[in-house]
Amino acid sequence: MSNPIVASPRARRSALALALSLALPFGQAAAQDAASNPSDTRHDKATSLDAVVVTASPLKSSAEDLAQPVEVLSGEKLDEARGNTLGETVGKLPGVQSSNFGAGVGRPIIRGLEGARVAVMSGGLATQDVSTVSQDHNVAIEPFLADQIEVLKGPATLLYGSGAIGGVVNVVDGRIAEKPLDETVSGRAEIRRSTVDSGVTGMARVDASGADGALVLHADGVYRNKDDYDTPLGRQRNSFVDTKTGALGASLVGDAGFLGFSAARYEDKYGNPGEPGNAEEGESPVHIDMKQNRFELKGGINQEFGIFSGLRASVAKTEYEHTEFEGAEVGTRFLNDATEGRFELTHKPLAGWTGAIGLQGYDRTFQAIGEEAFVPRTKTRAGGLFLTEQREWDALKLELGARVDKVKVTPDGGDKRDFTPLSLSAGLLWKFNEAWRLSLNLDRAERAPAEEELFAHGLHAATASFEIGDPNLRKERADQFELGLHYHGAKFEAKVAAYQTRFDGFIYLVDTGEVEEDNPVRQWSQADAKFTGFEGEAIAHVFDGAAGKFDVRVFGDTVRAKLDRGGNLPRIAPGRFGGELRWNADSWRASLGATRYMKQDKVAANETPTDGYTLVDAHVAYHWDAGNLGYELFLDGNNLTDQVARVHTSFLKDTVVLPGRGVDFGVRVFF
Repeated sequence: MSNPIVASPRARRSALALALSLALPFGQAAAQDAASNPSDTRHDKATSLDAVVVTASPLKSSAEDLAQPVEVLSGEKLDEARGNTLGETVGKLPGVQSSNFGAGVGRPIIRGLEGARVAVMSGGLATQDVSTVSQDHNVAIEPFLADQIEVLKGPATLLYGSGAIGGVVNVVDGRIAEKPLDETVSGRAEIRRSTVDSGVTGMARVDASGADGALVLHADGVYRNKDDYDTPLGRQRNSFVDTKTGALGASLVGDAGFLGFSAARYEDKYGNPGEPGNAEEGESPVHIDMKQNRFELKGGINQEFGIFSGLRASVAKTEYEHTEFEGAEVGTRFLNDATEGRFELTHKPLAGWTGAIGLQGYDRTFQAIGEEAFVPRTKTRAGGLFLTEQREWDALKLELGARVDKVKVTPDGGDKRDFTPLSLSAGLLWKFNEAWRLSLNLDRAERAPAEEELFAHGLHAATASFEIGDPNLRKERADQFELGLHYHGAKFEAKVAAYQTRFDGFIYLVDTGEVEEDNPVRQWSQADAKFTGFEGEAIAHVFDGAAGKFDVRVFGDTVRAKLDRGGNLPRIAPGRFGGELRWNADSWRASLGATRYMKQDKVAANETPTDGYTLVDAHVAYHWDAGNLGYELFLDGNNLTDQVARVHTSFLKDTVVLPGRGVDFGVRVFF
């Protein structure tokens, strides 16, 4: 296999010409509008993300009111963080990093856990892609269309089943409206250019309602085209990305509730930089062509009936196809057809307790077709019943919950496996004064093994390994203890958390040291393990005056993962720490940040270590309103010191590095 990085002079492109061409049509209007309309309330900046409602909670609590640790990205912070992938978008939150398989793939990693342990949801329902089967499979979610992204850290099996034993990333896209619009027509659009890969990304979304406001229509779309990206070592061959996605939605909304439907299409084509091909040897590059159709129906009742205070129901039908091409020749196809439903009832206070009861289930058929189909066709049926309750006594709040699932996994030509995961959770929140709160979480969560963990057997070309599953794997159980402390004052905010999770029967992929068909053999194995971690974040509001607001932010996280019998677990995200300076005025905002990723030398047998590196980024944006429109010019710099950065969690870390110095620039329009 040829070297996937090709040394070549870095192409330098000027952002000035495009920035001026975008700014000129609006510059005069901005000057006229500055005095007459200095503030547009539709674009107000969020003062506290802790006050944002977390939709992943059945009771729609704010992040401040939940005992479970939650991070929320929305507004300007989300605009600055948006990347090609969901993992890249959320990867700078404390305790959250991203997997990597080139520019086209990035799945969230929460507190060192990834893959089948982290549930990725769209509006509370699973994406039903096959991103957990292999690291070269991307998540079928477009971060540029998200209204907000919620990250629930720690076991979330209580609400979302055994696939959420490590946490949940829930993307809220607003495709199905649940309440009337504030205005008859609203929306946003964005166009950006990136220098590191000669890339162009464009997005648009529109929400509109009729005269009475009862009918709400939605449309959105994204187009992204990026060439192979540059690195400090040269061009990363076969790292291109080409994405097209869009959706239509319609809802009937009112005071009593809502009923809506959406249809979405996701198409994603990207290169596998681990297999860039070699023309001299007649070897073609490998690329992925992914397509998904998704249809959703959601409804809700906001009025009280009997002992209940509300109802939510949703169902999604997903048709997924993922084809790996070797040049123009079809290699392996992955198909996944799934139907998932969820039903929630919230009840009125009963003896001081409020809560929700719900049902969730899915029917999924997964199959791989081709010479390198290393997992057999598998049918999975699962259903779960959950109950969550909470009660407050002055400064104390207690959250309790339980869930039981039934999972049946049936492979073609193999024996059926049945699992009954049980999850229990208790959380205590103590607000011992206006500024301080202490949280304690105790969780026992169980997970049924995934298809690839049970039944894989064969060459897995994407990871260049011969992968072997174990059909006799038992349930994986996690017992977690977490203690958190949060301070929220006028001039200073801080939160820290320490946690330990003990796994009974942790399932992991280990390098055996053997070779099969010229590829290393990796075996799905099971052993007891312990994860111990710490994370923290602090923000100081150092100045607020006529010159604007000036904030300083620092953060850090680390996790240590070891087997009880001795030895380290493979591909664990390294510790890191960082800081950011942020300035925000009426029309301007700017930030400068740096994140240090530590070297990771606490590795498993037959695993290579990675060096540490520091990534420096900067952002600047100028916003103005003209009539009913708002405009924003922005400039985002990434890896400004041009560091060689290798993602330790990636199977390609020895041959693939992150993009080098690059600048994204463009314009956003709000209406």
